[in-house]
Amino acid sequence: MPLRDLETWMWTEACEIVDRADRLHRQFFRPGVMSGKRPMWEPPIDVYETRYEFKVMIALPGVAPEHLDVMLEEGFLIINGQRRLPTNTESHIRRLEIPYGQFKRRVELPAGRFEIRTREFENGCLLITLRKT
Repeated sequence: MPLRDLETWMWTEACEIVDRADRLHRQFFRPGVMSGKRPMWEPPIDVYETRYEFKVMIALPGVAPEHLDVMLEEGFLIINGQRRLPTNTESHIRRLEIPYGQFKRRVELPAGRFEIRTREFENGCLLITLRKT
């Protein structure tokens, strides 16, 4: 392979890797639907289903349980909350990559009836187990 083709190939690969990383970043921190004038973000989720349960794991590092609302509403699991900025007055912010402020995530549920069985925090994630009724 000529040197010029190798350079072109390497540059193309590098650009594709940066593009994939950018897409993953936007997927993880994609802004949610605006509620009035208040900006919101959507935390990423994993969804698991068994014969008897529907489980949703939501990545919420740094979110206190008392800053969360979890509810079932018309075929959706809705998680509202807020990640607050640290209140240390002596610190100077150098970089903010983790989203702060209000968040909301709506998870469409499959057909059927569900009830919230458990809400557990584990390793910075909220695991919600819904029982199929």
